[in-house]
Amino acid sequence: MWSGSSIDDGIVMMTGCCLDISIPNGPREPNVRVEGANLFLPPLPLKCSLKLSVQSRKSTLRPSAFNLDEFVEALATSKDRGVKNVNLKEQDMITLCQMTKHVVMSQSVLLELEGPLKVCGDTHGQFRDVLRLFDLCGKPDTTNFLFLGDYVDRGKQSLEVICLLFGYKVKYPTTFFLLRGNHECQAITRIYGFFDECKRRFNVKLWRHFLDVFNCLPVAAVIENQIFCCHGGISPEFLKPEYTNLEDLKQRIRAIPRPTDVPEEGVVCDLLWADPLNPDMLDPDADELPPIFTETGFGPNERGVSYVFSPDVVDRFLSRFGLDLMVRAHQVVEDGYEFFANRSFVTIFSAPNYCGEFDNAGGIFCLSRNVTVKPNSNEEEIDLEGSFQILYPEKRKSSSTVRRSSVAKNY
Repeated sequence: MWSGSSIDDGIVMMTGCCLDISIPNGPREPNVRVEGANLFLPPLPLKCSLKLSVQSRKSTLRPSAFNLDEFVEALATSKDRGVKNVNLKEQDMITLCQMTKHVVMSQSVLLELEGPLKVCGDTHGQFRDVLRLFDLCGKPDTTNFLFLGDYVDRGKQSLEVICLLFGYKVKYPTTFFLLRGNHECQAITRIYGFFDECKRRFNVKLWRHFLDVFNCLPVAAVIENQIFCCHGGISPEFLKPEYTNLEDLKQRIRAIPRPTDVPEEGVVCDLLWADPLNPDMLDPDADELPPIFTETGFGPNERGVSYVFSPDVVDRFLSRFGLDLMVRAHQVVEDGYEFFANRSFVTIFSAPNYCGEFDNAGGIFCLSRNVTVKPNSNEEEIDLEGSFQILYPEKRKSSSTVRRSSVAKNY
């Protein structure tokens, strides 16, 4: 289980075990060719190493009618230039959607990643906060990222957020990763703001182009075969007897077809919608969980979709598949991160002052990877260290400071 204690500077680190992982020289950018209106990219490997040099990150995508670098630069520097509303063009965004769809479809629906990287939760159209996040954590040309979904809706600038993230995904396909959240689907964006933003600023056709990409995004990631990441939570199907090891779990998720909408039930629904059991649902004087949880560990979700699950479900899930930690998003938490199930499960939320109504901070989980050689042998020892960076609401005087804190497991 996760354990740790605070130290003077507010940092508690997690250090890892020996992992027999070879370090490749680094994946190379795909060769891209443009013929007429068609963009051709070769398939990328399913196993995506994050160990890249800065030079290898340079994009080779240069369609004549759409300058990706200029498009991304205009978005990424808008805050520094004092530009509140970026001049987005419909055809540029359509082209970007087509390029992004090709890249994400060339990779697996289940990402298998290596550190170092930074894991971010919900951003929900808060474009200025996304720019502040990159100021705090580093830019994607030198820093590896995994975002856990919910890029649109709620906030006022969903188009700017999703265009910047899609642009980074195309520029850095093997170091910048986007998972699907429950808001990346037709039904939810139709209600909670993204549809209206597209229609008001452009048209419904543009919204449908983004939906085409949303339906192709990966739904889960496994980091170093130790950490499981998704937007929502654990599906009851994963605890069926036929799934006995991590490879079984991977094969089940890889079997998810794409493109796909988010169904009302099943594995995809649970990965995007499920929640840990809220402690407020429990009787503080009770010695055990409510009866509905005693048999399976799953109960009805007050959202009306998927399930809530008990700490015992987390323990069984991690134990069965040889994992140490689960990282997810999906719920606003006051400090930007919140642990569950004896610190073996953590919720990350990266939109500070969410919707202008919560005085919450935004959290980013930072995973570093250190390699040492064992004495008297040539075996490499991989240490994974985890901590959190905090993005405070901008209105606070301390909003530009970095607070790093972590309670973590020793691998």
